[in-house]
Amino acid sequence: MFQTHFQTFDDLSEGAESSRRVAALRAELKRRGLTGLLVPRADRQQNEYLPASEERLAWLTGFTGSAGAAIVLAERAALFVDGRYTVQVKSQADMSVFAIEHFVDNPPATWLETNIKAGDRIGFDPWLHTSDSAERFAKACAKVGATLVAVDDNPIDALWTHRPAPPNGPVTLRPLALAGESAADKLARIKDELTKLRADALIVSDPQNVDWTFNIRGSDVSHTPLALGFAAIPRDGRPRLYIDPAKLTDEVRNALEELTDLRPTDELARDLATYKGKTVLLDQASAADALTRIVTERGGTATRGADPITLMKAVKNNAEIAGTRAAHLRDGAAMTRFLCWLDHEMPSGKLTEIEAVAALESFRRETGLLKDVSFPTISGAGPNGAIVHYRVTSATNRVIGKDEMFLIDSGAQYEDGTTDITRTVINGTPTEEMRDRFTRVLKGHIAIAEAVFPVGTTGAQLDPLARIPLWQAGIDFDHGTGHGVGSYLSVHEGPARISKLGHTPLKCGMILSNEPGYYKIDAYGIRIENLVLVIAAASPDGAEKPLNAFETLSFAPIDRRLVDPRLLTTHEHHWLNNYHARVHKALCPLLDPATQSWLEQATRAI
Repeated sequence: MFQTHFQTFDDLSEGAESSRRVAALRAELKRRGLTGLLVPRADRQQNEYLPASEERLAWLTGFTGSAGAAIVLAERAALFVDGRYTVQVKSQADMSVFAIEHFVDNPPATWLETNIKAGDRIGFDPWLHTSDSAERFAKACAKVGATLVAVDDNPIDALWTHRPAPPNGPVTLRPLALAGESAADKLARIKDELTKLRADALIVSDPQNVDWTFNIRGSDVSHTPLALGFAAIPRDGRPRLYIDPAKLTDEVRNALEELTDLRPTDELARDLATYKGKTVLLDQASAADALTRIVTERGGTATRGADPITLMKAVKNNAEIAGTRAAHLRDGAAMTRFLCWLDHEMPSGKLTEIEAVAALESFRRETGLLKDVSFPTISGAGPNGAIVHYRVTSATNRVIGKDEMFLIDSGAQYEDGTTDITRTVINGTPTEEMRDRFTRVLKGHIAIAEAVFPVGTTGAQLDPLARIPLWQAGIDFDHGTGHGVGSYLSVHEGPARISKLGHTPLKCGMILSNEPGYYKIDAYGIRIENLVLVIAAASPDGAEKPLNAFETLSFAPIDRRLVDPRLLTTHEHHWLNNYHARVHKALCPLLDPATQSWLEQATRAI
């Protein structure tokens, strides 16, 4: 299966077609009276993973990364990526057609402003941009006397002759035993929030929020069990769920019709006319600019802000927490079986990155409960490990060499929970520098795991704890320390995160990753990641504020061979030994004798 997966990834790259396709697009734009087009990697709901039918950027440019955008003008074109994809984009896109630009160093709106002239008409699909995005581009155009023009239909769709059909995966009902709260009770809570916000209705554009609200799941995108759809939830009255009726069995349809009116997705725009004179709340992060335009044009007032469901969803209930604990035990056993296998296979000098990915998935599949991996596995040997979001392909696949570090970041979707774990291991003997860097990353990981903090603390306030041991050596890492994680939903879930930009207070019941790292370009990468649950902490005598802490959910040994005990404090020694004791006790009953023996050694006290 995985050989097929990686071959498919490579085949998506159609850079050789770019010249012809860009020429055809320019002709189509000229026919429409446009001088350029914005091409984001996005669908109508700003999903992280897109259905094949929405991969317009990949079709046009050949670039298949998870974040990107292009701007095509009459005489020039640019393709924008972030630091994760500077290597990949050069191997996939035709650089004689596209100038490669960095999202941060030269953002698309800035590039546009400096490359267009007065009188230009730049087209954009308002269904693929949020209103904030559209406003940024409109301002850039206005500065030079150009105009941003909303198109009624996407010009690329007129040229994409073999465009895949939209996804049509069946919708399933999430059992109450796993959801922990009925859809009716969730809807009542949402309506209470709308009353507080003085909104007449909420248009739910994030499919994660739609699925959480109605206790449904689907298979419309890779890696996240989403049933794509929209919802309209009025403060008073019956909600509407907009979803392709072909996805619904009679059982699912009957269950949903007890709660909501069902409508085909293409009726959403028409139904927005019913909110004339009403205040409609739209999610600033996921609502298409087209929704803002339709509500306004039909006499409603569009208010952009945070969808209140996002925060509700992030705080897991007791059933969801119990499910994720069970999922992490199961996943920890699979991960440990893999690490044992890896330790035996790496010394041969023949094991490749792709073979490691295939093996790890096979161990997870043997649980009998794996639904999907929660994201494409990052499997980086030596210098490839230094590419933070490296995606191995048949072209980049390399053997895990002697005395090299190997980083594997992976996760799974089980019906009772979503996992995400990273381990970095050594194949042979590490250098003193490797041990120093690994131990500093471990110290930062322990600092987060052991943090006790006042209720109301944000992820931004905790983020420096993971960095201080690295800062003391004059080094750092460029990604956030942690992201939110869903309950059999997205492995990357808002609004909470542990990062410089994490301004949402952490609440009991939130699940986040704890994943500091260090990356030496062209040499190696290090990341140690566990998932953690926010829990209430015991307050010491004299405490003036209630406190929270983290419970570590993930179970798998951390490579002791890479730890320099001289750099650990007594407290850090205790944490590592206690963690390994927990891993051993929890996983041994789930493992075969050979893996139990290996785990005994891997979790010995330092």
